[in-house]
Amino acid sequence: MLPVLSAFRRLAQGGLLSKPTVLASLISTTSESLQATPAGAKPASKPVTGKPPLYKEFQIYRWSPDSDEKPKYVSYQVDINNCGPMMLDVLFKVKDEQDQTLSFRRSCREGICGSCAMNIDGQNTLACLCKVNRDPSHVGKVAPLPHMFVVRDLVVDMANFYAQYKSIKPYLQKKEKADGKEYYQSKESRAKLDGLYECILCACCSTSCPSYWWNSDKYLGPAVLLAAYRWIIDSRDDMTSERIAYLDDAFKLYRCKTIMNCATVCPKGLNPGKAIAKIKKSVHAGSPV
Repeated sequence: MLPVLSAFRRLAQGGLLSKPTVLASLISTTSESLQATPAGAKPASKPVTGKPPLYKEFQIYRWSPDSDEKPKYVSYQVDINNCGPMMLDVLFKVKDEQDQTLSFRRSCREGICGSCAMNIDGQNTLACLCKVNRDPSHVGKVAPLPHMFVVRDLVVDMANFYAQYKSIKPYLQKKEKADGKEYYQSKESRAKLDGLYECILCACCSTSCPSYWWNSDKYLGPAVLLAAYRWIIDSRDDMTSERIAYLDDAFKLYRCKTIMNCATVCPKGLNPGKAIAKIKKSVHAGSPV
């Protein structure tokens, strides 16, 4: 699209747009460049790697609230020799070259923001960190995070998840008014936060947990409980007892059955199940463990 706009600009500066033949030619070229490739068809590929085209089928979950059609998987053929190595690159290629209506979240493409969390080949992960299976006989399957309300295509409603995160008050709480000085924390106390603060709230763990599937309205889930323990164990916080008391609930905390899907799928390599077990111990002891 940008080259076409540049051409328009150059011709306008040269006064050539006043000629009907030139204008008609440009309109025809623009229409052809914007024409979508039918789903399932192999788009015209222009190799930039010098490798021959290698087409692979990807089935992507599609649903639009603006249509009466039921949710379905649509097949797309992608030349993986003329595409980036990650699944996010595949989604971009499909959106850019075959179907511009495809919707998905993305931002950093470095595994930091957690926006592109989805279910790829049956496992929750981040599209930007998931490598493309280069076996052309394997059919890739991309779906939204399971057991979440779908907004459109691969975009899910995260409102309940964020509301649960907000409920644990994920910020430092002090009983005395701040005096403008930093709060001291020893190296040993700081080390206790490792494996907790790195959570990017992608919800891969929570949406892979059967307990969260069944009780997502009451059970806080692995991601939120991991964040809750991060503040319980923080030596600078003054509301530790109140935080522990808030989590002492049959549904908020004790729906965890240590299935451990959370630790299996976490793209950051964290272990929410371990943090949940420590919260249970803290509730029993009445102090952080």
